[in-house]
Amino acid sequence: MTTLTAGDAAPAFTLADADGVRISLGDYRGRNVVVYFYPKAATPGCTTEACDFRDNLSSLDAAGYAVIGISPDTIDEIRAFADAEGLTFPLLADADAATAKAWGAWGEKTVDGRTFDGVIRSTFVLDGDGIVQRAEYGVDANGHVARLRAELGV
Repeated sequence: MTTLTAGDAAPAFTLADADGVRISLGDYRGRNVVVYFYPKAATPGCTTEACDFRDNLSSLDAAGYAVIGISPDTIDEIRAFADAEGLTFPLLADADAATAKAWGAWGEKTVDGRTFDGVIRSTFVLDGDGIVQRAEYGVDANGHVARLRAELGV
């Protein structure tokens, strides 16, 4: 699987959000954006990470960063997750994982001694031209947003 590094153009995508509205990466031209891939809505690590982004959204927004979460969940699953956790940033449904694969956020992983293919928790920071400024794979959900904010000076 090819991974992205700083300086790469982020692969384009158009995916449905929790309301079924199609959102494209191109919609964010001219704005810095944090795109993060998470394995499964409403699971402990993914909830921790999403709520951390939610709780820090105003400071990220004030510093010029939009946030987008992407998972292989269905629209119904991400809608229920967003509603249950009060998430106000877009969560996008990548049901066939094509976007995760294009971004290098899909591959072999081991959880509880079981090895399988799935989303590798990953975070990307893009500039207003859609160029990767940071690419992080295998992110730990705990403390990730605080560390990212510190690195971005937010």
